[in-house]
Amino acid sequence: MISDRPPLFAESLVVNPSHAIPDNPLLAPWTGPFEAPPFATIKPEHFRPAFDAAMSEKRAEIAAIAGQTAPPTYPNTIDALERSGQSLDRVAAVFFNLAGADSSDALEAIEREVAPLLSRLRSEIYLNEALFARVAELHAARETLALTAEQRRVLERYHLAFTRHGAGLAAPQKGQLAANAERLATLGAQFSQNVLADEKAWILPLEPGDLEGLPQDIVAAMAQAAAARGLPGKHAVTLSRSILEPFLQYSTRRDLREKVWRAFVARGANGGATDNCAIAAQTIALRAEQAKLLGYESYAHYRLDDTMAKTPDAALGLLHSVWRPARAQALREAEALQAMIAADGANFVLAPWDWRFYAERRRKALFDIDEAEIKPYLELGHMIEAAFYVASRLFGLQFAQRDDIALYHPDARCWTVRGGDGAPIALFIGDYFNRPSKHSGAWMSSFRDQQKLDGTVLPIVVNVLNFAKTGEGEPCLLSFDDAHTLFHEFGHALHGMLSDVTYPLLAGTRVSRDFVEFPSQLYEHWLERPEILRRFARHHASGEPMPEALLQRLIEARRFNQGFATVEFVASALVDLALHLERVPDALDIQAFERDQLEKIGMPEQIAMRHRTPHFQHIFSGEGYSAGYYSYLWSEILDADGFEAFEASEDVFAPALARRLRDFVYAAGNSREPEAAYVGFRGRPPRPEALLRKRGLADANV
Repeated sequence: MISDRPPLFAESLVVNPSHAIPDNPLLAPWTGPFEAPPFATIKPEHFRPAFDAAMSEKRAEIAAIAGQTAPPTYPNTIDALERSGQSLDRVAAVFFNLAGADSSDALEAIEREVAPLLSRLRSEIYLNEALFARVAELHAARETLALTAEQRRVLERYHLAFTRHGAGLAAPQKGQLAANAERLATLGAQFSQNVLADEKAWILPLEPGDLEGLPQDIVAAMAQAAAARGLPGKHAVTLSRSILEPFLQYSTRRDLREKVWRAFVARGANGGATDNCAIAAQTIALRAEQAKLLGYESYAHYRLDDTMAKTPDAALGLLHSVWRPARAQALREAEALQAMIAADGANFVLAPWDWRFYAERRRKALFDIDEAEIKPYLELGHMIEAAFYVASRLFGLQFAQRDDIALYHPDARCWTVRGGDGAPIALFIGDYFNRPSKHSGAWMSSFRDQQKLDGTVLPIVVNVLNFAKTGEGEPCLLSFDDAHTLFHEFGHALHGMLSDVTYPLLAGTRVSRDFVEFPSQLYEHWLERPEILRRFARHHASGEPMPEALLQRLIEARRFNQGFATVEFVASALVDLALHLERVPDALDIQAFERDQLEKIGMPEQIAMRHRTPHFQHIFSGEGYSAGYYSYLWSEILDADGFEAFEASEDVFAPALARRLRDFVYAAGNSREPEAAYVGFRGRPPRPEALLRKRGLADANV
């Protein structure tokens, strides 16, 4: 996942010394190692004055660009826009990264204050008639300007951004768009904070007898979670997936599994101050109004107009084509699990809180494998090494850990990343452990993006994950799904670190939402390669490699339970699109709407959506994945088809393929249309059949 902090044009995080304020570390020059943010000296009270000063500076820069008497040229308009707001970009980058990874009451209060202010500034810029007139004049004359391909792409993206934000509309419509956008920013911040509040507030302390069936590493993680929440010497289940899902997978206490599951799916829908149902309904209504003001049939039509899919019908077509075989497979899986319940002599009907428990038992029966047997070979440090090794083999990268940079939390660590010539190309920060101050999920973000507009600016990229933290000296053992998540987010990180463009607007992951998951999902494939597992899947205590028989069984089982996994994802994507296809969604009952949509598609009762609407942060904590959760599946067509090219070459590190992958995808940013980028890498358009083959659904009966 890519984090969704509010963008203000480019992220050209270069300090302008002439505007430095020495007593505020956010605005003073950053002169430490790698010119990283001075985390050790940044305090919450620095952010609001820094935002105020940086927003004022941005306004002055925009006014100067728009108010020029000289005719518009590329340097005095587009280049100037790319250089504007440098102080604001870096203040926002630090703030929103901390608000997600290490939040506090103080940061949350600031977020509620600045979210609408940033939205107001963004509207002022995009709805500035004089500024848009300059961009439009250049756009109209683009054939005569002798632009490079990248310059032309930047100009086209600016013109499109202005028109998609309402430039050219009449004053009343502009005013309504701005007011709506400001309200949406406030709602998005509150939605996210409410989910975090529900996650922090819920805890299930366990007695010794409640630990039956749980592997020792999970017991250790639950002890650490209890201690972090003021219960030293106890064990507790929290709503972090890294603890919750293993508990559902192994706990023999069905009553406790139900209690944990119900608390998890109820996040954001518990009534009271943290309930998100009204916020979600208001968000949908405001987005529908925005789309109507901009001339679109629905918000989904607006959002998808600038994606690979182009239309909601195309996205829905993909989702339904996968839904049918996945649902059929999931129902067969449910029958098998129900048979296991009957074989135990029990008479209850399989429920959502039972699925993971019986699926784990079934996997053991089918493949002679269980997670507890695998995890000792998937220690976090070894998996980080594996991700680095693949990047070295594919792209010639080298990683050197460094301890001379003070980071924002003791759990975070960093590495200098060097290219094949030994020159540094990026700083990579890894923040891997769950804590109460961290939002749930996993994502990639950046403290600085790559660009070369005024000299070379190297990126500072961060991966934030939520693995269960164990006690001092105890290893962090990952499930195979956890290891996939690590590789996935590192694929995003490489997209930021390998970026090689001139203009900040096009850097790194600033690509179409249904293309951005391609580099990350593609990277996951290398984790499953036998040559990688043989090298890095080593026992955390003995150092012995994973036994070959176990390794082979692990690979054979990788498509196990894919009916369930696909159904829980696709259901969420279908509800997302249905919500954003609503044309008159006033007074929408979010939970009733969700129930109706699931009934329409025939959602199996034994499976829940991966993200229920009241805590669906992908689509409500900002607009990044709104009407776009389908993007993971769309990108999966690309990653499945793309990796088949490596497999067909009989060398999964094939140098020529890896070079094209780097040049056209990881390094290219948004310098070309995503379809052209994929063809540049693969040599042809993607073939969707690869997706069903990857998920083991190609032969599923509908």
